[in-house]
Amino acid sequence: MRAAVTIFPGSNCDRDMDVALRKFGFKNQMVWHDEDSVPKSDLIVLPGGFSYGDYLRCGSIAAKSKIINSVIDFAKSGGLVLGICNGFQILTETGLLPGVLQQNKFLNFICKNVYVKINDNKNKFFKNIKKNILELHIANNEGNYYCSDDELKSIEENNQIAVTYCNKEGLENEDHNPNGAIKNIAGIFNKEKNILGMMPHPERMIDSYLSGEDGSLFFKNLLENLK
Repeated sequence: MRAAVTIFPGSNCDRDMDVALRKFGFKNQMVWHDEDSVPKSDLIVLPGGFSYGDYLRCGSIAAKSKIINSVIDFAKSGGLVLGICNGFQILTETGLLPGVLQQNKFLNFICKNVYVKINDNKNKFFKNIKKNILELHIANNEGNYYCSDDELKSIEENNQIAVTYCNKEGLENEDHNPNGAIKNIAGIFNKEKNILGMMPHPERMIDSYLSGEDGSLFFKNLLENLK
């Protein structure tokens, strides 16, 4: 399976994502933001980091970069697109996903492992993952997902909430919401479920030496579902 990871000035998780994809069998290509188009791929990944220094709003400048037109065309044709952390922010700025990512509730940068619950596994991102709760990593200052009441109603009606913050047993409440995100939302889909944006980093949890391996389940599942 072929993947493409976009690189923006300020990206810092693009190499991590490249390592993760290759480890689990993807043939990955790195694509610079100033390219005209993404190479033929089965999956496009917008990685984490601080594209363009997070000036103006997180992801807002990257959302206007040259390569994004190709990403949008790919997504609208049904191609699988994954945005992690800053990539999630970029997806909301392009309008491919609803809502925005605001500054964390307590105005602090958060870097730690968290638990997330898979809310919908009827899609290529989570279809065959046996565990319902995954331990992943977050590192963000603007991970506080927010949307309007109308958007939230639509998201819930279309089952677009992909993953939510919880504790080890799956309990969702304010105590286990690290950044104040509405409804504990850690990630969402578009209506067609071919686009996923989420704040947690699966690529940082692919080896016991990296404090956990639940990210491995995500990538193994993704590869299998794209075959």
